[in-house]
Amino acid sequence: VQLVESGGGLVQAGGSLRLSCKASGFTLDDYAIGWYRQAPGKEREGVACISTRDDSTAYADSVKGRFTISSDNAKRTAYLQMNSLDPEDTAVYYCAPQYLCDSRTLKERLSFGSWGRGTQVTVSS
Repeated sequence: VQLVESGGGLVQAGGSLRLSCKASGFTLDDYAIGWYRQAPGKEREGVACISTRDDSTAYADSVKGRFTISSDNAKRTAYLQMNSLDPEDTAVYYCAPQYLCDSRTLKERLSFGSWGRGTQVTVSS
């Protein structure tokens, strides 16, 4: 089970970025995918998750209405479309497999496996 994140970068406040999470060793029907982020000096927090098995998604309150999670099973890739970015969104973003996708799994960070390298998102003011 391996996931590789990409798509981060530097963007001005109000801008957009789309992150990608490429899976290998499993399909997106096997596990849900969660996006997490960690800013300097802060704990890692769940941002969004998606499960194609039950067609569910969940978002942290801080990103609702601005971020959209989606997936392409044929490409084994999950995406995080981030709009209206704010400097508070600056963090390293990671994706991870989860058994379920709901608000609790995000809040309690119920992913499994080793974290990847992540992708840096920097939002300038």
